[in-house]
Amino acid sequence: MAEIIYPPKAKLFCGFIYSDEEILDKTISLLSESYGKIILKSESFPFQHTCYYETMGQNLKKVLIAFDLLIERDQMALIKIHSNEIENLFLDNGKRKINIDPGYLTLSNVYLASCKEYYHRIYIGNGIYLENEYYWSKKDYVFFEWTYPDYKTEGYLKFFKELRKIYAQELKK
Repeated sequence: MAEIIYPPKAKLFCGFIYSDEEILDKTISLLSESYGKIILKSESFPFQHTCYYETMGQNLKKVLIAFDLLIERDQMALIKIHSNEIENLFLDNGKRKINIDPGYLTLSNVYLASCKEYYHRIYIGNGIYLENEYYWSKKDYVFFEWTYPDYKTEGYLKFFKELRKIYAQELKK
């Protein structure tokens, strides 16, 4: 019989699609109350990779942040539900003003949580699925056929490589 081995905690991050800086700041503040201080923040990128979010307005941007908290991986479904609740605080006539995409990083992968089922996503409970965006191989991230276009850009890769270094140092402590 195989021995059960629990994995190390993972590094929590969130991606935010937004157009209103004030709503972004309030959202990050609310998340920080639950998940700790921000240890890494990307630059703000123009978000033009899909029409899916066009109801959120014009001139959408995206930013990535990471928290100092390490999480148990099985908490991701509850974190996604919590992020959806925060999104709902900023609805305007039923339309989202901010989109929050939580995920976690390990030494070998970067995962995103989703409420939508698709062939490459695994169900993790409470109506939430997990999607692997990258895996780490030969000192770099490798994409999958389903990796989102924005996650293939140099700015995102820079963020996740830096976060992986921070996470690796935390695991050594």
